[in-house]
Amino acid sequence: MKERVLELLAEKEGNYISGSEISRRLGISRTAVWKHINTLRQEGYQIDSQTNRGYLLIKSPDLLLPQEIKRGLASCRFGQEIIYLERVDSTNQKAKELAVQGREEGMVVIAEEQLEGRGSLGRSWSSPKGKGLWFSLILRPPISPLDTPKLTLVAAVALAKAVKRFAGIDLKIKWPNDLLYGKRKVAGILTELAAEFGQVDYVIVGIGINVNLTDSDYPEELKETAGSLKMITGKTYNRAELLRVILLELERAYFTYLNEGFAPIRSDWCTLAGTLQTRVRITDRNGSFEGIAEKLDEEGRLLVRLPDNTIRAVLAGEVNLLGER
Repeated sequence: MKERVLELLAEKEGNYISGSEISRRLGISRTAVWKHINTLRQEGYQIDSQTNRGYLLIKSPDLLLPQEIKRGLASCRFGQEIIYLERVDSTNQKAKELAVQGREEGMVVIAEEQLEGRGSLGRSWSSPKGKGLWFSLILRPPISPLDTPKLTLVAAVALAKAVKRFAGIDLKIKWPNDLLYGKRKVAGILTELAAEFGQVDYVIVGIGINVNLTDSDYPEELKETAGSLKMITGKTYNRAELLRVILLELERAYFTYLNEGFAPIRSDWCTLAGTLQTRVRITDRNGSFEGIAEKLDEEGRLLVRLPDNTIRAVLAGEVNLLGER
């Protein structure tokens, strides 16, 4: 009900709404209205109240509260249920716990701060409080476990499209799970799954986006390689608004993949990629090698031409871009 009170305040767009109108439209008492208003104030909403005029929403907090995200959310499934945490070790870990409990596809776990955020190959991900989007999405796709790596590519396409649509910034996808601006990493994806007997139980898509971080927010070892949307444009972005766009693009890309197959995702990925036709060094658990990243195949593998002119298909690993071919 608190969320519905907020919706009515937001509807007025700078005008007052009386307590009696809120009471009538929501079917609650004036005392209940007052209690919900006070709760919203405690959460950081600036709400003015005037005798004979009612309540006026002056400013919303820069917090990723469920009611802020859902206000104007266009996705039908993704983000309809949101778990909000001020601080957590890892949103992926929390999402896995909820998935095991049977929570539905589309649930989002989001935190203002991660203490043990992780990227690819177990590396830590810097996730300072209130500066980025650190969230995880529960999926239950009816696909083979062998096809789940494609979901990382699906998410990368959705993120690149969302950032372009929201901020006008062209991020490039670095296979398989990073988004770059120039040589700086702005976003990353960590996909984890649980499966048995050849069937997927759940997939967790963890996403970290550096939104409003500045150079001073990064540890010394990341200052030359990490970036943010704010560092690119100098603008401060509303994180809840950006998340709404991302959830919609994720939902569109995910169901495009499920309904039409990987081909349309692969086409978009190739258009948005910054990896193809460049010299790369691939590092996996068996070592490293260099070559030319030529294309993405129908299985989502990166095809790399080696110095001896043979082609090697890479399903997992870390890519370092070495420059033009």
